[in-house]
This record gives sequence, C-alpha cells and structure tokens, in this order.
Amino acid sequence: MEEDTKPILVPVGGDESNYGIMNIQFNPEDYKCKRFMIWNTMMGTSILSIPWGIKQAGFTSGIILILLMGILTLYCCYRVVKSRQMIPLTDTSNWEFPDVCKYYFGSFGQWSSLLFSMVSLVGAMVVYWVLMSNFLFNTGKFIYNFVHDINVTDIVPGTNGSNKVICPSAASDHPPQNRTVMFSSGNRTGFELFEEWWDKSKTVPFYLIAVLLPLLNLKSPSFFAKFNVLGTVSVVYLVFLVTVKAAHLGIHLEFNWFTENEFFVPEFRILFPQLTGVLTLAFFIHNCVITLLQNNKNQENNVRDLSIAYFLVGLTYLYVGVIIFASFPSPPLSKECIEQNFLDNFPSDDIMSFVARIFLLFQMMTVYPLLGYLARVQLLRQFFGNAYPSLFHVLVLNLAIVGAGVAMARFYPNIGGIIRYSGATCGLAFVFMYPSLIYMISLHRAGQLTWPALIIHIFIILLGLANLIAQFLL
Repeated sequence: MEEDTKPILVPVGGDESNYGIMNIQFNPEDYKCKRFMIWNTMMGTSILSIPWGIKQAGFTSGIILILLMGILTLYCCYRVVKSRQMIPLTDTSNWEFPDVCKYYFGSFGQWSSLLFSMVSLVGAMVVYWVLMSNFLFNTGKFIYNFVHDINVTDIVPGTNGSNKVICPSAASDHPPQNRTVMFSSGNRTGFELFEEWWDKSKTVPFYLIAVLLPLLNLKSPSFFAKFNVLGTVSVVYLVFLVTVKAAHLGIHLEFNWFTENEFFVPEFRILFPQLTGVLTLAFFIHNCVITLLQNNKNQENNVRDLSIAYFLVGLTYLYVGVIIFASFPSPPLSKECIEQNFLDNFPSDDIMSFVARIFLLFQMMTVYPLLGYLARVQLLRQFFGNAYPSLFHVLVLNLAIVGAGVAMARFYPNIGGIIRYSGATCGLAFVFMYPSLIYMISLHRAGQLTWPALIIHIFIILLGLANLIAQFLL
C-alpha cells in the first residue's frame, strides 16, 4: 500500500489485465538502488503524525517504541520475504504474498488477504483525501489573503515573532467572530463570501471530487507514475523545514517521568498504543516487499538491504518526530498542542509551510489515482476476472472510495486516528499474524518447529491483536 499512506509501486507498461493481486511490475533498471527504493516506498503520510504519536506516548517511550516497532516489523518483513522461498514448488517466482497466503490457508487466506489489503489501500486513500482537503484549504487561504492584502488575526494561542507556532485545538472553544480582520484593499463582503465557500470541512473536500474522480476512472494511470519522485522531494523538504524551524525555535524539554504539568507531558503515557498503531502503518511494506526484492540479482543480500532501508526509515521518523516535539515552544504553548498533522501547528501564512503544503498537495494528487488503480486491480479482478469490466463497475467502486474520503474529511478529519486504526487492522494480518503463522507451519511440516520458536511467534501474533484492540479502548 501506501502505505499510509506511501509512494506507489506501479506498472511501467502493458495491459493492466496482466497484473494480479499486488502483482505490480517494475522496470529492472529501478533496482539499481534497492535500499533507497524501499525507503522511498515506505515513507508516507505517517511522517506527519509521528510528532503527535510521540506526544501521545511520551517523549522517552515514544523514542523506545519507534526503535522497537522498527525492529519488530523488520523481522516480520524478513519472514514475509522468506515465506515464498520455503514453499516446495518448482516455480514461485511470480508469486506475491497473497499468493503465499492462499497456498497455506486456502480460500480463507486468499479472501482475508484481499480484505486486509483493501483496508490498507482505502485507509491510505481516505488519509490522502483528508490531507489534500487540508492542504488545498490552507493554500487557497494563503493565496486569497496575499492577493487581496488581507491580514487575519484569529484568536488562536500562539507564539509571537516571524516563526509563529499556533495551537489550533485550543481555539475550538472560541467562536469564529473572535478575530480581527484588516483590509488594505477589497471589501468585507467579498472576504466573508470567500470564507463561506472556502471552508476546510464543509466545501473544500467536495471541490476535490471534480478533479480526482475523473482521474480515478482512467483505464491506466501510468502517466502519474512519472511523478513518484515528488514523494522523495516532499520528504527531503519536510526534513529541511523541521531543521530550520528547530534552529529558530530552540529546544524546549522538561523530563517529567509520570506526572503531567501545564506545558509538558509525562515521559511515559498510557496512550502509547496510539503511536504503535501509527507506526504499524509507518513501517508497513509487507504486502509488496516480495515484489520489491524479487528481481534482486543477489537474493542473499535481501536481509542486508531490508535492514539498511528500515534503519533509514526509522532514522527519518525519529529525526522528524523528536525534533518537532523537542523544539515545540513550551512554554508558552503546551506540548498537548502538537497536532495530528504537525504542519497544522504553523499558520497558513507561514511561507515554508505553504511551500510544503504545495509540494504535498501536488504529490498526493498524482499518487491518489495510483492507489485507486491498485484497489481496482485487486478487487475487480478478484470478483470479475477483469480490472476494468466496465465504466459502470469502476465508477461505482470509485464513488464508494471517494465518498468515504469526503465523509471522513467532513466529519472526522483526524489523520492520526485514521492512520492508527487502518494501520493496526491491516498490520494484524500482514505484519504480525500471517508471517508468523506461515513460518510456524513451514517449520512444523519440516519437523523443525521448537517450543521457543512457537512461543515467540505466538507472542508476536498476540502483540498485533493487542495493538488492534487498544486502538478502540484509548
């Protein structure tokens, strides 16, 4: 998937009917830099929620959990790669992980892997819609205010100076009338009309339909694959933005191990499963890792390549999450003000954040049709034997997916919540349960299953189950 949200694995040519479930083909030339490709595929929108996740878990426990989840998901990813090699058949070179699940679990494995794969894809598309609505709203607001030379000062707690940081969640109790609007040109009526028709949740999510729904209905979205490099550019720019902001804001840390005060959170908090849910999706590559590595000339290097790629991904998440959390200006603001999308902590008129939102908006608008393509290929091929049975079938599917995105952007625009729920759900199957069960079954058939291996892998499955249950309790 995207993972969450993530850059997409896409076909480089040919008819889409040739591609099975997650059987996404690559140009062999793309394998020149395996580790970077895995890093680029894994990095997704989850990076925007990592600082919020650290805040929910506590600073110290957040760092520990990022390290532990990285190690655990890497091990399970390695088990996925080895799962195909343990099948005693002559030719499994074209098999994907869902094919492996079908081999071991029959039709249940086939349909359940399809279900959880769709959860990951549709979850990613919903997150994208919420974020695109957010970025489009703030971009439009910045452009309108700049063109009309309007200065809007909302009653939102924040810092002063050129590097302003705000706390939008603390402003929810204030009515929208509590603000100052200064007009250098134009008139008040035009501004009020703009605010009526340019609302983050009531109107902007619907405007995106006019652009993205037609793109989803294209038979082949291969054109958009050319823009995958924007994912790398966006992540690099976010790292640059975080570094510059931290340099200006400084470090604001106070270690309170179990007690909470006005400005800081404890180092260990009971809400830590919210971070593990986000991290499950942040490190999620398990349903397509076989595809990524199957053309590797030196298969013995898979473990090394995966380990280095996971290290780079974990390092990126740690850097962004720790720097944003540590530099968040407390006081005067509380660490509780860190938003689920950390860009929301910077006002719409912040130039660096404006550039980041433009990058991310354009990147997501090019990746979204690719996610829809993967969902279409997996679901419609399974039911109708054809990825494009008719325009009607495709339109109905796309309307359902778009409707889910619009509804969430309208009524539940919380990307941290969406990411952790979808991550824990699909992670239970693809990260924790299937790799462990397949490994135990393979060892049992070979007469090599030991009690330590059995206990360890049952424990991994229980961790995944506890991770999912905890999302609904906290």
